[in-house]
Amino acid sequence: MQDKSLKLNSSFFAIIAIVGWFAVVLQLYLIILNRVASLPETMVRFFSFFTIQTNILVAICFSFLWLKPKSKWGLFFSKPKNTTAITLYITIVGLVYNAILRFLWAPTGYQKIADELLHLVVPILVLAYWILFVPKKTLEFKNIFPWLIFPAVYLVYTLIRGAFFSFYPYPFVDVVLLGYGKVLLNSFFMVLAFLFFGTLLIGIGKIKKANRN
Repeated sequence: MQDKSLKLNSSFFAIIAIVGWFAVVLQLYLIILNRVASLPETMVRFFSFFTIQTNILVAICFSFLWLKPKSKWGLFFSKPKNTTAITLYITIVGLVYNAILRFLWAPTGYQKIADELLHLVVPILVLAYWILFVPKKTLEFKNIFPWLIFPAVYLVYTLIRGAFFSFYPYPFVDVVLLGYGKVLLNSFFMVLAFLFFGTLLIGIGKIKKANRN
């Protein structure tokens, strides 16, 4: 039974890592192919999307869990609080895109494939893995605040770079379009979303722990 569980775990690691890397590389190829700026600027813009950064983080995490589980980084990513943080980030990616951004454009062909992989398939796979396999009894509500560091740093980077180059990866943080007041309000709502869903994930863990006791 334990061998079967380990094999299933390993299968999840492999699927998520492979799908994650494929999606990121496909999107990189497409953005270079259809670029409207210089190649260096296109590359910087590519890595300036929270979606891309988070999918890369997912791909790295599950690659280590799959191929190097006993390494320093494999052990780091196997800690429930770290796996849950990554689950939170990719869940927010999926929710924001499918609730707000999906209706702003209609990609076709390979772009649609990349789009669905990055914003739907990978988030669902990671969330399914978290629900089925990640131990949750050690999760604490105090873990939420360190989880906010990554999105907070991302927001600061986006606003600073945007002020110099007038490029904002998402319409709800576009200062040129909305002004700082509206962008800061949108950012506040995003913080609330991270807090809410982070609390929800930990709460699920607490409920499961209580039911087992």
